[in-house]
Amino acid sequence: MTENQPARLAQMLREARSAVFFGGAGVSTESGIPDFRSADGLYNRRYTLPAETILSHEYFVEETEAFYDFYRDQMLMPGARPNAAHIALAQWEKEGKLGAVITQNIDGLHQQAGSRTVWELHGSVHRNHCMACGKAHGLDAVTESRGVPRCQCGGIIKPDVVLYGEGLDEIVIQGALDAIAHCDLLIIGGTSLTVYPAAGFVQGYRGRLVIINKSPTGMDRRADLLISAPIGQTLREAADMLKG
Repeated sequence: MTENQPARLAQMLREARSAVFFGGAGVSTESGIPDFRSADGLYNRRYTLPAETILSHEYFVEETEAFYDFYRDQMLMPGARPNAAHIALAQWEKEGKLGAVITQNIDGLHQQAGSRTVWELHGSVHRNHCMACGKAHGLDAVTESRGVPRCQCGGIIKPDVVLYGEGLDEIVIQGALDAIAHCDLLIIGGTSLTVYPAAGFVQGYRGRLVIINKSPTGMDRRADLLISAPIGQTLREAADMLKG
């Protein structure tokens, strides 16, 4: 990262009428949550079955207990805390510089940091529901149970996360698309833009674009500012400059 890149980001935020952040797994790696597709990511670890298979709707229905064994062990990190990226984004929203966060993550760290307008494309581990009676349950219903978590009515509790083979929530889709359509600065961070349909949300954007990612993305050529550096460090430095 060159010295002037956080300064340029800060200046672009000052000039923007409405900014939106679109983020992926790389936003949470600095909180100790592994990503999916890097060399050490979840999808490159050795399991009996591919992680994509275990995290599918079909596997959840047919092998519910095995699904939960994997889900608790690999997907839930209740001790994780927001990092510098989450904190900077929440502060920018509070200051009126950022209109919304659109995230592919399911960890809830943006809300823990204080962000309010968060469109969670793939749901959240913090929301769960009974498949029988519809009662809402928190994360504790999963972490404090063994085997298949069940509601007081006896029904199976299912996490409100989008599994392979399931569609995105229509309300979330519309909220995210509206946020992008009405912004004049889009900051994309911590994502390689390879996961669809989420990655398709930004394809039609034509305003000023910032991309912060350690590896190349398919939209790099369109970026007004391209930063290949840790996202927490980048946003923290930009936030410090905005305060000055």
